[in-house]
Amino acid sequence: MTKNVCMFVWNHFTNDARVLRECTALSENGYNVDLICIHDPNDKDLSKYEVRNDNFRVIRVRRYPVLLELMQKSYRKLMQNKLIGLLGFVLWLAAMYFSPILIGIITLFALILLKTKAKVVWVRGTIIARMIARGFQKKYDFYHSNDLNTLPQGYICSKLRFKKKKLIYDSHEVQTSRTGYDSGAYGKSEKFFINKIDTMIVENHTRAKYNEELYGFYPNVVHNYPFKQDENNVQKAPLHDILGLPKDEKILLYQGGIQAGRGLEKLIQAAPLFKEGTLVFIGDGRIKQELFNMVDEMNLHEKVKFLPKVPVEELPSYTKNAYLGFQVLNNTNFNHYSASSNKLFEYMMSGVPVVACSFPEIKRVVEEEQVGVCVDSHDHESIAEGVNLLLSNKEKYNLMKSNCKKASENYNWEIEKKLFFSIYEKVM
Repeated sequence: MTKNVCMFVWNHFTNDARVLRECTALSENGYNVDLICIHDPNDKDLSKYEVRNDNFRVIRVRRYPVLLELMQKSYRKLMQNKLIGLLGFVLWLAAMYFSPILIGIITLFALILLKTKAKVVWVRGTIIARMIARGFQKKYDFYHSNDLNTLPQGYICSKLRFKKKKLIYDSHEVQTSRTGYDSGAYGKSEKFFINKIDTMIVENHTRAKYNEELYGFYPNVVHNYPFKQDENNVQKAPLHDILGLPKDEKILLYQGGIQAGRGLEKLIQAAPLFKEGTLVFIGDGRIKQELFNMVDEMNLHEKVKFLPKVPVEELPSYTKNAYLGFQVLNNTNFNHYSASSNKLFEYMMSGVPVVACSFPEIKRVVEEEQVGVCVDSHDHESIAEGVNLLLSNKEKYNLMKSNCKKASENYNWEIEKKLFFSIYEKVM
């Protein structure tokens, strides 16, 4: 009998490789999957409802409340047109004259919603409410929450009902020690929900042991390995042409989120020390402008190039152009220190040796499989030494490139998804 799965994720589902793999695997193996995520009103090409295959649908809920959008549009029009703004001000004064208390309260309420953190609470609260409403619209056998920010939705939909359903908590990150999660409220929230789930999934055994110390049980481990690639089916994107580089220029690639704590500033500081090659960033994120500014200040426009993020399905065609890839996380929290890193395995799958940080999960793979070099990711000179080693020692580089292909036979989703299916079978 076909089982129905309702999966939640707190993003637009445009570049979430792990969730794509899990949903696809379930949909191809006897499960009907509805993925509930968030619509991006700034992306005109992004659909609110998408059919990926016969058993896999994507449902994107509205991001902003209708009232908030009306208030913001009205405010912008008033600010942009002086005549309309003056008329609005006169009408507001007249209203204040006839009903000062009521209009004063409404004005104060509007200012609070538009100009303070209350707006963030309002927006997030309505997203959660819409996700929950969607989660109750259909009869599901499983609810699958990706990360802490969708665990309340999963809990309410699965447990606050007459006939309880199964709840799977898939924690891609370490919620109690990660960038942007500094408040103790996150740890308290996870602790509250952790005893109400049916099972939990984490990315690797370092994180599983951490969870065991924290909560007293060892969760399931499903590694973040990429789809296995048929090299003949992946055509190289014309990356050199896109960047205006000579065909023989070595591309030193970082692909992924342009976020704090990922050692990206150190890469730019190291770039002048590279014996050859062009440092290329593919991705978007909060600190991208800071990196632009660094390149300007250091006059590295010929040495460092940027591209926006590309769809996750197209990324391998870009990765194949790289001479080497970077994964140089900084030890700013346990989430970074314990990471396995999807991009590490993406580089390996494309036959690209890596320059990587010396953290336990990443170092274990890199050194055991001999697919790259580990460096001190907090030291730009150490990074440069690692890069120059792979640039100058052709024999060592070619061995690592060959080892990447061999390792990809074991570090791939076709093997790992069997563990993923076994978790659903145990819960069922």
